[in-house]
Amino acid sequence: QVQLVESGGGLVQAGGSLRLSCAASGRAFSSYAMGWFRQAPGKERDLVAGISSSGGSTSYADSVKGRFTISRDNVKQTMDLQMTSLKPEDTAVYYCARDRQRFRGVVVTAGAEYDSWGQGTQVTVSS
Repeated sequence: QVQLVESGGGLVQAGGSLRLSCAASGRAFSSYAMGWFRQAPGKERDLVAGISSSGGSTSYADSVKGRFTISRDNVKQTMDLQMTSLKPEDTAVYYCARDRQRFRGVVVTAGAEYDSWGQGTQVTVSS
């Protein structure tokens, strides 16, 4: 059973930057694609960015392309999300999640395809 723990959230002014980290426990971290999701009040939880098991393939929501960068370190079993040029609409709880299927060669966007979730970290961007 994998455990995922997010860190790095906080309050930042519009235009600022934050770096989120997700630490994974358990085995076979490098076998699974991972993703960052976010959920704002009253909205659905959507994929922000995903990364393949090797880190060679990434996918981003249109709203964050060019501003967010996802990365992973399979030795340290961590995944990061570097967020720049933050906007008030980026305010949400951010979750890291693990793909339910090993060795999937692509990043999937549907939350139902992820079966392990962290507890979430709040990101608040003030205008």
